[in-house]
Amino acid sequence: MALVLYLSYSYIDDATPPRSPGSLELVTRPLKILRLAIYNYRMDFDTAVKTINKLLEKKKPETFSSTWIHIHSPAVYTYIRINLRTENDHIDWDRFTYALNKKYVNRWQYFKHKVARPYENQTEVDVILTKHKDKLYTFVALGNAEDKEIRNRIVIALVRIAQKGNVLAQQELLKWLRYMVDDWIEKYYQLFKWKGYGADIDDKIKACIRCYKYTGSFIGYLFRTLEYSARGMRPLQAWSLDDPVGEDGATKVDFLTQDTETGEVKLFGR
Repeated sequence: MALVLYLSYSYIDDATPPRSPGSLELVTRPLKILRLAIYNYRMDFDTAVKTINKLLEKKKPETFSSTWIHIHSPAVYTYIRINLRTENDHIDWDRFTYALNKKYVNRWQYFKHKVARPYENQTEVDVILTKHKDKLYTFVALGNAEDKEIRNRIVIALVRIAQKGNVLAQQELLKWLRYMVDDWIEKYYQLFKWKGYGADIDDKIKACIRCYKYTGSFIGYLFRTLEYSARGMRPLQAWSLDDPVGEDGATKVDFLTQDTETGEVKLFGR
C-alpha cells in the first residue's frame, strides 16, 4: 500500500502542480492522493478495461489516445503505466486496447513516431524471442485460438521496435512473415497472384510494418493488404481450378471451401 501511495503521490505531483501557493488545490491534494492510492490498490486489468469502456460509452469521443486516458482516468493511466510493460519496458498500449470493446478500436490513436533513425540492437529482439521461445512454432502451425493470439502478440512486439528503427527486428519479422505469406499464397486463391513477386512481397511487408497503427491483429492487417493489392496484379504463373489433384481424377475445384466467418476461400486440407 505504501508503494502504491508513493507512486500515486509522485504521479499527481508531476502531473498536476498547484496553480499558485495557497490555492484550494493545496488543501484538496491530500484527499486526491488518498483517493487515487486506494483506487490503484484495488485496480486490476479487468477493472481498468471496464472503467475505460464505460468512459468511452459515456463521453463518446471521436478519437481517444493515451493522453485522453491520462486526462479522464488518471488512476487507470497510472495502473497501465506501472503494470503493463512490453518486453523492452515500454508501456504496452497494444495489450490494453486489444481488450477494449471492439467498436472503439478504430477510434484509438497510437502515438506518432518521429522519423526513425535506423539502428541495430540484437538485445531488443532477443528479449522478445527468448520470452516466447516455446511459442515460435505458432508461425508454422496453430494449435488453438490461444496460439493465434500469442503469435500476434509476438509479431506486434517486434513491429513496435522495428517502427522505432531497429533494422534487426524488421529482418526477423521478414523471415517469419515471409514463411506465412508463402503459405497463404498456396492456400488462398485471392493471394495467388503474388506468386513469383518475392521482392514486392518483402516491400509490402516492410510498408505494413512501417504504417501499422492499431487494428487488433497485425496478421489480419497484412493479409487484407496483400489481398486488396492483388486485385490489380497480373499473375506470373497460370493457375486453374481444373488442375488435377492426385490420381483419382479429382480437380482443385472439388476441394474448394469457404470460411463462413471470414469469407476466405481456400483449398480444403491446405
